[in-house]
Amino acid sequence: MPMPPSNREAALLRFGVFEVDLAAGELRKNGARIRLQEQPFQVLTTLLQNAGQVVTRENLRETIWPADTFVDFDHSLNTAVNKIRESLGDSASSPRFVETLARRGYRFIAPVDSAAAAATVSVPALEIALHPELHVPVPRRGLVRALFALIQAMYLIFYVSGLAHLHDADQVASSFLPGWRALFIVGAVLVTGAVGIPLRLYLLSAIAFDFRRLGSTFGRLFPFVLALDQLWAIAPFLLVPQIGVGLAFAATAALLYVPFSERTLVRMAYSLPVTPDALSN
Repeated sequence: MPMPPSNREAALLRFGVFEVDLAAGELRKNGARIRLQEQPFQVLTTLLQNAGQVVTRENLRETIWPADTFVDFDHSLNTAVNKIRESLGDSASSPRFVETLARRGYRFIAPVDSAAAAATVSVPALEIALHPELHVPVPRRGLVRALFALIQAMYLIFYVSGLAHLHDADQVASSFLPGWRALFIVGAVLVTGAVGIPLRLYLLSAIAFDFRRLGSTFGRLFPFVLALDQLWAIAPFLLVPQIGVGLAFAATAALLYVPFSERTLVRMAYSLPVTPDALSN
């Protein structure tokens, strides 16, 4: 695989909140230096200079580990990549920067900007790193996870409150839908609330412990979550005597959108699905 000639190397390579100073041999995050040993730094530099392309393990061996160096190459390379991911806050199961391709090599998947060092001394970077799938500025994962957790807590409160006031729900439903239809509404509140509580507790624990497979897991759960959330979107109409029809419609319209925002938040924090290639290292 062709490598870019050294005379074309930019002095600075930027991606997200990180930058690599090739001249100083430093990795920085928001201007603060991050300690990274020589070999992991060389691997990172090679991946950055070939961003979006597959860098084979053999190419990395020839570039960084001389032929007369007697080391366990596979172990050394895996260790170097793990140190890179640790420094970047990345993971093999849900990569945002370094993607593993089983038995082939690695690929740097985030957008990389280059600039001359002299230009960056007085001119701040104007480019904003974009999410590779959603094409929005890459947000802080902590903020995204917190928002997702708040949504789960909101639904958990809905379910507990609905079950605690089941008799009130029966009275409101009976005033609009007498007979078996009111009983159906009450039954739906009971069943979906009982099912929704363990679901929300699972999602809360997954986001709290930063479960790296949450992206793919939530993708499989999404049809069920969507159906459940759409049913509970009409819950404000049970409060019509207190809030009126207008506010009930407004609240329902907002709740109809919430499951799609959940999916977007998960994609922001756990952008790529888990694959065998990603799990190989």
